[in-house]
Order: sequence, then structure tokens, then C-alpha cells
Amino acid sequence: MTTHTQTHFTPVDLDLYATAFQLLDPAREPIAPAASAAPSPVSVILAAAPPVHRPGPVEKTLTDALAFLDTDGWAKHRLIHPEGARCSIGALRAAARTRNAAYRDAGNLLLDEARRQHGKQWASIPSWNDSHTGAQVRGVWEAAIRRAHHLNI
Repeated sequence: MTTHTQTHFTPVDLDLYATAFQLLDPAREPIAPAASAAPSPVSVILAAAPPVHRPGPVEKTLTDALAFLDTDGWAKHRLIHPEGARCSIGALRAAARTRNAAYRDAGNLLLDEARRQHGKQWASIPSWNDSHTGAQVRGVWEAAIRRAHHLNI
């Protein structure tokens, strides 16, 4: 059996590669471009692009849940108040949409942070939520989001 392969390659822009390697290894001597001194469009984009944070599923779930509380309001003693306000577990459920791993881990992190700030006696998110002020609850949410961000989860 004989196989024929087409070898039509796209030409390589050597200045582009030289610029990219210079950006990756700034300790080396700059490589002068062959034709012009103007930077290539790619090097301008690479140099100007800030690092992008992509939240993990737990951080996203916690952040989305806090947004529900900010938008719809915070409630005690009810999953969802008739006017739309939610308790912490109601916001968490709305943000997760399903009881998946991110929902479970976000809830565990939130409850752990509640215990760190308000004592180990809290057995559940609803019992902790219903026993504290809105400001205290918000402080726990914000700390849990910071922890999820720091842990990159």
C-alpha cells in the first residue's frame, strides 16, 4: 500500500516567533526584527492582555448565590419569601440549579466559614442563617467567596 501525503505548509513568520520567545524569556537579549521596527499585532495583544481570573465552580456558585441575595433580598425562616427574598440555602440552591458537587462543596465551605466566625455549634446553613443578622450573614458569604477564590475552587 502506498500513501501519498500533501506537504503544502503555511509559511512561518519568523519575526512573530522571535517576538513571542522574547516575551516568554525577557532575560535574553532582544531579537531585532528583520524588516521593520514596528511590533507585530500579536505582540501588542500579548503585552496588553491582563491576566484573566476564571472562578472555579464553588466560587462561581457562591458568587451567584450572593447575587441572588443582593437582588432578591435576604430572608430568615423561609427558603423563599413570598416577595422573593431568599435565605442562604435558598440562594445557594437557586445559584447551583441542581444539587451537584459545586452545590455541595459551596454549602460545606459556607457552613465551615459560618462556624469559623460564629462558633462550632451550627449544624446546618438554615439554623445559622436564621440566628444571625443580615450583615453577619453577608460577612460569612464574602469570606467564603474569598476562600474559594484563594483555594481556586
